[in-house]
Amino acid sequence: MADKLSHITDAGDAHMVDVGEKDTTSRSASATGSIVMDPDTLAMILDGNAKKGDVLATARIAGIMAAKKTSDLIPLCHPLALDKVSVDIVPDKELPGLRVTTTAKLTGKTGVEMEALTACSVALLTIYDMAKAVDRGMQINDIKVVEKYGGKSGHWSQSETGSLERKGS
Repeated sequence: MADKLSHITDAGDAHMVDVGEKDTTSRSASATGSIVMDPDTLAMILDGNAKKGDVLATARIAGIMAAKKTSDLIPLCHPLALDKVSVDIVPDKELPGLRVTTTAKLTGKTGVEMEALTACSVALLTIYDMAKAVDRGMQINDIKVVEKYGGKSGHWSQSETGSLERKGS
């Protein structure tokens, strides 16, 4: 863990980090989360019978759009020219519900963890919005960054236990 927070000055003021002198490198981050729902709601979504339309396609688009707008939503994030954003949604009948995994990539001077997290969060919120008429008890869980590549800190991933494993620079 770093000795101090990069977005807080010595005087305790919030500020945007100056990334101007950082190296431009290939960077990526992946995030995951899940939404638990009634089995009938999951079946309705997978069968394409939601009254609002194609839940999965809409959630994918919403996640991609959200990643592109992260700096508009999170005050100290840099606007980034993303090279790629992916939103993968898979059913998990054991939840029952859906698991969302997002990845954001770019070549730049700062990481894309916030973009991956924002994409994941908004995709899950979109699923909730599109199915809430039939299942208000859905629950969004476990949104987290699971892997990061690039930059000064190199590569790390989150293990099954939730601890971070440094993979090298």
